Amino acid sequence: MLSSPLEWGIVAAAALLLFGPKKFPELGRALGQGIGNFKKALNEAQDQVSAGIEEAEQSGKKSEKAEKGSDKSAKASSSGSKPSPETHSEPSESDDS
Repeated sequence: MLSSPLEWGIVAAAALLLFGPKKFPELGRALGQGIGNFKKALNEAQDQVSAGIEEAEQSGKKSEKAEKGSDKSAKASSSGSKPSPETHSEPSESDDS
């Protein structure tokens, strides 16, 4: 890559010789706009990926809560804390006769 100022100067001088002094500012402007558009598109893509990850995490948490809630209700019904009307019948007064 171009790391030293000397290398940048050589590239700029070569571009100036190839395209001339009239086209050089236009090329620089076009290059700057292209880089700006690329960065903007890259940021939008990163935002979409981040939003998708957050949405997936939230839906995962919701399903975990739903599973925990159904587990608690299943445990409560299987522990026999309250008998159901079908399994527990009390003698009625009409049976005494």
